[in-house]
Amino acid sequence: MSFIVYDLIFLIAFLVFFSIFLYTRRKNLKKDGLLFLYRSKWGINLINSIGKKNKKTLTVLSYISVFCGYLLMIGALYLIYGVVKIYVLEPAIVRAVKIPPILPLFPYLPQVFKLNFLPPFYFTYWIVIIAIIAITHEMAHGIFMRRYNVKIKSTGFAFFPYFFPIFPAAFVEQDEKSMEKSTKFHQLSILSAGTFANLITTFLFLAVLIGFFSLAFAPAGVVYNTYATAAIPISGISMVNGMNVSNISYQQLLGSTADNGFNNITFGNMNYLTTKSALQAQKDNSNFVIVYYDSPAIKDNLSSIITGINGVKIDSVAKLQTELLKYKPGDNITVTELTDSGAINKEVMLEPRPDNPNIAWLGIGFFSNQQGDLAQKVVSWFSSFRNPNVYYRSKLSSDISAFIYNLLLWVIIISISVALINMLPVGIFDGGRFFYLTVLGITGSKSIAKKSFKFTTWLFLFILVLLMVFWFISI
Repeated sequence: MSFIVYDLIFLIAFLVFFSIFLYTRRKNLKKDGLLFLYRSKWGINLINSIGKKNKKTLTVLSYISVFCGYLLMIGALYLIYGVVKIYVLEPAIVRAVKIPPILPLFPYLPQVFKLNFLPPFYFTYWIVIIAIIAITHEMAHGIFMRRYNVKIKSTGFAFFPYFFPIFPAAFVEQDEKSMEKSTKFHQLSILSAGTFANLITTFLFLAVLIGFFSLAFAPAGVVYNTYATAAIPISGISMVNGMNVSNISYQQLLGSTADNGFNNITFGNMNYLTTKSALQAQKDNSNFVIVYYDSPAIKDNLSSIITGINGVKIDSVAKLQTELLKYKPGDNITVTELTDSGAINKEVMLEPRPDNPNIAWLGIGFFSNQQGDLAQKVVSWFSSFRNPNVYYRSKLSSDISAFIYNLLLWVIIISISVALINMLPVGIFDGGRFFYLTVLGITGSKSIAKKSFKFTTWLFLFILVLLMVFWFISI
């Protein structure tokens, strides 16, 4: 049975349990604006104990926390700049991503929108991650409140009733008068404590992820993601799919190609291959196009994962290159590849490399894509310990290993995302008040601080509207 079936069963069971829980304790449930708040005293004793017994350590951490808060605020502003730049200047990426810019992460979103650069996201992941990130975030706020003698009124969780229960969040509710009596630095420490906890969580789980990966996976093949390519002038193309052409333009070339499969392109005395989609992706090139060499990998339709050459195990690009150097053009080799049906062997005749006819080659390439939206770049950065050109085989059950690996990766991605977004200088986030106190400390004027706070909040709302407009135009 597919895991998603178990996940959906768990989702239904959770909804039933959560509904009964709230109904039987409805006296603790209060509406607050758009949210419903469930107030309790959970964790207050633990918060008091840590906050009062570790004052010296927390004082030192306060300076680190505030410093990290400013770094995260700068990072959040850069994040917004990057997102705006992509949505305004790179509509092709927006079309590929498909989802609107303000759509929150919810279970199954990567699967529904086919966001292949993201791992699958299950409801089980969501529950575990909420417990880890939200609780540590709010606990950190509470601990620093107690360190600086700010009264805590209650703890609990909140959710939007219209999306029940997709967006719950934990909270530690402080007494506002007590908070305002604290010094500016103490308030900054309390406000930045949550995101500081998110940073610690991020790097802690990154270490766990790297350790788990090294224990649970081993190199077992080479993954290539493109065929060998060449750049040729469009005006020099003499034949397309067997038809003679002269001084062909890009639009004429595009119109001469078939929608499916490879198209033959002749330039000089060489035959090349391309697909219509590959040409369409190059519409900004007016003078040349990138095409594939008519290589053995294409002719024999090799899969993207190679695990052996003539019985020799291939577990790195260097090993593949070393093994191919043992052969010469015209030699036949047995390539073991991994497909959806399992491992299969194919007889392949090696051909001379275009730039050196004395060297045999398969005609495969390893393309590192530096483009993409910020989410894709974040995922790539936190997965950088994995060689993207190596296929890793699980030492355990592949399903269990993948489940744990993706869960750990999601904890990291969401934790750093919460840390950044929460430090935006906007009213609904900790960064809003953090920004207000900073301006107040610099100018000494409440009027200027309030105006600056309102300006950044409205600017952020304007940017959201702008992003939605460009998203609508792009799709």
